[in-house]
Amino acid sequence: MSSVSAAQVIDFISDLVRIESVTPWLVEGGAGEREVVAFLADWCADLPVEIVQDEIAPGRFNLLVTWRGTGGGPTLCINAHADTVGYAGWVDTALVPRLDGDRLYGLGAADDKGCCAAALLALRALIATGVRLRGDLIIACVADEEGVSLGSEVLVKSLKADAAIVIEADALPKVVVEHQGFGWIDVEFHGKAAHGSAPGVGVDAIVGLAEFLSRFHAWDLEHFAIEPEPRNGRTVFHTGTVRGGTDYATYPSECVLGIEIGTQPGETLADRVREIEAILAHTREVLPGLTTDVVVRLDRSPFLARGHEQLLASLDRAAQLHLGTKLEQEGLNAWTDAALLQDAGIPTVLLGPLGGNFHAPDEWVSIPEVVSLVDVLVGAIADYLG
Repeated sequence: MSSVSAAQVIDFISDLVRIESVTPWLVEGGAGEREVVAFLADWCADLPVEIVQDEIAPGRFNLLVTWRGTGGGPTLCINAHADTVGYAGWVDTALVPRLDGDRLYGLGAADDKGCCAAALLALRALIATGVRLRGDLIIACVADEEGVSLGSEVLVKSLKADAAIVIEADALPKVVVEHQGFGWIDVEFHGKAAHGSAPGVGVDAIVGLAEFLSRFHAWDLEHFAIEPEPRNGRTVFHTGTVRGGTDYATYPSECVLGIEIGTQPGETLADRVREIEAILAHTREVLPGLTTDVVVRLDRSPFLARGHEQLLASLDRAAQLHLGTKLEQEGLNAWTDAALLQDAGIPTVLLGPLGGNFHAPDEWVSIPEVVSLVDVLVGAIADYLG
């Protein structure tokens, strides 16, 4: 028998979808997590737990729900994020949950409100059994994962846990034990402004950018497209933004290219920056007078689970009971807060229910998979903390 019904899952996720919690870091005017965290805290109010609504920045909240054990056991943290991306492409329907077959549609249904719901439903189901576990369970519904992960950055500064499970929609029976890191980088091109009728005076920064782009794209095809990493896929290496120039009649003296580049476990962003610098050196040779700068805006380490064997064994036993199979250890070509937890010395793995259309209209989550995830979490928590 399952720990939770499909109706419970549908009702809880639907309630969360209706609450706008767009991260304002990503979308100006986004509501942030205040209201959704207050709702979740109220949902837990009847449980024998400690509830903290932590305002980590103005209007930005982490929710921490702690179920204390009897003592002598480890501490497990389950991490999911309460914020979402924006919904400009489906403003009329994003906050209106819709059930179609076994899929629930709505903003955050999968990423990641459905996962917050799964963690808290597992907590409620365990408490309802009357079981007393030795270890402590901490459920953290964090802020800003869709921005710059302010919530988990603040969390790990004080979190004392022996292991962690990050829940992000993916697909059972997968468990993610490694994934790429990434960097956001501005490549600045500095030329010389001149009247459009004076080609001998001006140095065209945009031409420099174009020369760089052709070499940048060739590097991606020659080094990353043909040799994807077995678990984590093709290394991220792409353009994101561009700005520059002042008017039609002037040689542009400045332009900036924003790029996102990935790192595999064992690599650092400095490895990618060296590659960028080498391409820029060739670019400057082609266009005398051009100068360039590389500015790192954000650097996130890759994730590689370490010390997680005991936690994974508990998850495997629960998966065998409820899914009929052990979890399949895999990688991911995206980045998650799992890297922050692991970098803080907390052995971490990631798993989640099947979903689709992430960061796009008609985002959905599989209700049967959320039910299965709750069952796996209940079994694994009891096994690991028992």
